[in-house]
Amino acid sequence: MSKKWYVLHTYSGYENKVKTNLEIRVETMGLENNVFAIEIPTEMVTEIKEGGRRVESEKKVFPGYVLVRMELDDRSWAAVRNTPGVTGFVGSDGKPAPLTRDEYNKIMKRTSHEAPKKTSTTLEVGQTIKVVSGPLAEFDGVISEVAPESGKVKVMVSIFGRETPVELSFDQVARI
Repeated sequence: MSKKWYVLHTYSGYENKVKTNLEIRVETMGLENNVFAIEIPTEMVTEIKEGGRRVESEKKVFPGYVLVRMELDDRSWAAVRNTPGVTGFVGSDGKPAPLTRDEYNKIMKRTSHEAPKKTSTTLEVGQTIKVVSGPLAEFDGVISEVAPESGKVKVMVSIFGRETPVELSFDQVARI
């Protein structure tokens, strides 16, 4: 038998509880030689709140899923499967399917500190905004493009009676 990563499906919002319950079960059932690690992949996301305020928070990469590194046998399968909050293993025909090394690496790369941070915003194309800082402060404009990965918006601003595209960061604009 070899140690492999498996994906558990859990009730949404119960990921942390499942991890805690599973850690307790592994200890009380003496499965330390079968279950080696339990991970809930997360990533840092910067949200732009009203008024351009930036709030960093940790979000689950796959809500409703937990990764478990284990040697799969009848005893470890039953212990994990019957943990409160676990609805089952991910796999086909009811059989748990282990992640490939490549799949695991891709998942964990998203959670590393080197991974590019994601930015989420409520700004949308077509929305009217006011520029709140920079050389164009107090100008109004209409969003023509939103780029969450770079934290920028392209805004059509009327300068001297002409529509001019301007690239601004999320924190330089506010919804009207």
